[in-house]
Amino acid sequence: MSGKNHSIVSEFILLGFGNLNGFNVVFFIVFLIIFLFTITGNLLIIVLVSITPALQSPMYYLLSHLSFSDLLISTNILPNMLDSLLFGEEKITLFGCITQFYFFSATTITECLLLAVMSYDRYLAICNPLRYHSIMDMMFCVNLSAWPWLLGFTLNLSAVLPVSDFDFCADNIIDHFYCDLFPLQKLSCSDTSLVELDVFAFSMPIFIFPCGFIMVTYIYIFHTIFSMLSTTGKQKAFSTCSSHLLVVGTFYGTLIAKYMIPSKGHSLLINKFVSLLHTVFTPLFNPIIYSLRNQDIRTALRKPF
Repeated sequence: MSGKNHSIVSEFILLGFGNLNGFNVVFFIVFLIIFLFTITGNLLIIVLVSITPALQSPMYYLLSHLSFSDLLISTNILPNMLDSLLFGEEKITLFGCITQFYFFSATTITECLLLAVMSYDRYLAICNPLRYHSIMDMMFCVNLSAWPWLLGFTLNLSAVLPVSDFDFCADNIIDHFYCDLFPLQKLSCSDTSLVELDVFAFSMPIFIFPCGFIMVTYIYIFHTIFSMLSTTGKQKAFSTCSSHLLVVGTFYGTLIAKYMIPSKGHSLLINKFVSLLHTVFTPLFNPIIYSLRNQDIRTALRKPF
């Protein structure tokens, strides 16, 4: 932590979802099951890609990175939320809060960039199939997949370092189930206007450019698919990119609803619900989408049984 930080507040209280009229235990069980399914599903994809020869390809290698990113998001957010559901208010230290915010923002940026890399892989496979294996060999794929992690865990420092210098002088109650930028700005007694402007200006390209790149690649992909004469070829091409397109839709849909739609006038409950979709349900949906819609993964899942 910076030496300039003279915070009086040393810990925060996460209110989570508060009193759910006696249904806290029920929601705890539901979200615990979701958490276990999320961990199991994403770990299963990582293991299957590692040990199954039929899945030793760039597309599934990138998918295993996406699953690992989902694991980090779930394990970073859900344990505190489960604790607050079972015991009420959840205390978290200032350092723990900043650390949680760092890993959350890092994995979110990483996933944005990973989805863009995966769309480039699908673009090469469908639009340039004859050169696909010569361009997207495993060494190039490994190097390409390393950049989202490197950028995700370094670029987000532009938001985390200024937040670590905030002064928190009185109120330490966060009406949320995890530490995010906007609740911390609201509690800070420092002038956060410049930080808010800097973070907004810096984060917009991080989200907009990958999203724009994905849209451009899919314009080319759909143009190529609709130009195919073979119905079988069209179906095969659609099946290879439909799962990725569904994941992109759910991820960016929740991200846009959470950060890019003005939140003024929204209730805290709505903001929490959108955050819940992004941090809890998206990591659960990703392995489900790929396991249900991908024949290779379904085959690999059936083999042990």
